[in-house]
Amino acid sequence: MSTVVPDGTAHTGLETLYREHSGWLHGWLRQRLNNSADAADLAQDTFIRVLLARTAGTLKEPRHYLATIARGLTIDLYRRRSLESAYLEALAQQPERYAPSAETHAAILDTLMAIDRMLDGLGPRTRAVFLAVQLDGLSYEKTGERLGVSVSTVRKHLARALMHCLLVEDA
Repeated sequence: MSTVVPDGTAHTGLETLYREHSGWLHGWLRQRLNNSADAADLAQDTFIRVLLARTAGTLKEPRHYLATIARGLTIDLYRRRSLESAYLEALAQQPERYAPSAETHAAILDTLMAIDRMLDGLGPRTRAVFLAVQLDGLSYEKTGERLGVSVSTVRKHLARALMHCLLVEDA
């Protein structure tokens, strides 16, 4: 695992940004989340994103930039919790002997999050086509009938979805 070490200029910019805005960001997140621990975690994650993006010294509107990153991280937090809750609910319906190990449980949650990230960037029709073909196992013709589109439209949307998934996975 490599470690990113910012140059002196970037480090100074990040230090100034952190000093001037970390308290505000933590308060802004705490107000929205009603949870100080989650707010502190997301505030730190926000500054880590800034560090990795190396944009600290070039920001014209730092609070807007920080809030935008923090909003995305908040959405990710709620999405992860929602997926985890749905998974645990489904798991509770299964006999105990089928319960996965802690490692398998973590791997399944990570996979669900990756799938969710992939699907999140798709438009509604493209997502519907992708899920109909890949999840429901429908043919292109049946998918077209279900969604009221032509087979060539199904192919186009499926190709777009698969390309998007490859790009997300590659990133």
